[in-house]
Amino acid sequence: MFDIGFLELLILGIVGLLVLGPERLPKAARTAGLWIGKIKRTVSSMQREINSQLEAEELRQKLKEQQTKLDESLNKAKRDVESIAQPYSSSTPPKDENERPDADRRQTDDEAPSASARLDDALAEARATSHESSPSDDDKGAASR
Repeated sequence: MFDIGFLELLILGIVGLLVLGPERLPKAARTAGLWIGKIKRTVSSMQREINSQLEAEELRQKLKEQQTKLDESLNKAKRDVESIAQPYSSSTPPKDENERPDADRRQTDDEAPSASARLDDALAEARATSHESSPSDDDKGAASR
């Protein structure tokens, strides 16, 4: 902080001895030391506080970046699922009006289905298809015998 050498300290000590005298010099030196210690502790605590605030801000920024990346990945995955579900749901028309999901029954011909409705429709159809095509446990056991 300050560039004080031994010669400057020696001159300061001699001037203090002449001005204050031998009785008050030790007390003045002790008081000056206490004040300097308090100042150093205050500056040190301020530096720690500033550093912790900077680190917290960096963490907030990184968290925000990760949240943005996660949102982008989620949106991309949702678009991919919707793009896969859309041709599937439009290419296989329902056989019977009773087999249509509830979302399709409410939809009129001039309304476009929402993305979540299309996704729900595709999932329902996929579940129905997988249940019809997968053999039951009894059939598997009979086939292995």
